[in-house]
Amino acid sequence: RLSGPYSGRLSFSGFFNDAALQEHAALKGLPTADVIATFLISTTLGQAACGLIGKQVGYGWDRGADGSLAIKTEIQSNDGATGLQWGLSLTAGKRTDTTATNGASVDFLTGSTTFGAVFYLEVFAFTGTSVTVAIQESSDDGAGDPYAAVTGGAFTAVSSAPTAQRIQTILTQTVERYLRAVTTGTFTNAQFAVVAKRYAAAGG
Repeated sequence: RLSGPYSGRLSFSGFFNDAALQEHAALKGLPTADVIATFLISTTLGQAACGLIGKQVGYGWDRGADGSLAIKTEIQSNDGATGLQWGLSLTAGKRTDTTATNGASVDFLTGSTTFGAVFYLEVFAFTGTSVTVAIQESSDDGAGDPYAAVTGGAFTAVSSAPTAQRIQTILTQTVERYLRAVTTGTFTNAQFAVVAKRYAAAGG
């Protein structure tokens, strides 16, 4: 059999809220360009999480008898090459750094893989000049193998929020068992979330 294109979607509902960083501010634009969406299933570090590149489809409202405004929308994958990518969260929900920080590590439970990795970043709030979020790796959680930068695992420096990025290493790259998100830069507040997926087979 020949494989078809990858696909996936994130659909969600909520209630109208026009406060800063809430759903109306994020969804009202209905952009025609691709957007990056992430979902963290828990506020506990290292839990299931996913990322997606796609189109925002719809921003419909339902008015309840009590006067409430409920919304429904979804993000549908668009590139045909990645679909919905499930991995683990490298932050415990939204993480807030006030200075350069080495985040806590996440154990991906198996030894090194040799098929590369993909990382998603969402920055929700920022105060300062810039912050760079990068991924570091170790084979033994730093016991004998010090943490070092994942090649191709640094996001572009961020100087405003909200914003989102997706980066991918080369697909033949070795990625070690333990990963962590670290920040550097000049800032007093950076609120963000990171999702990481190590590819388990050739081709991503």
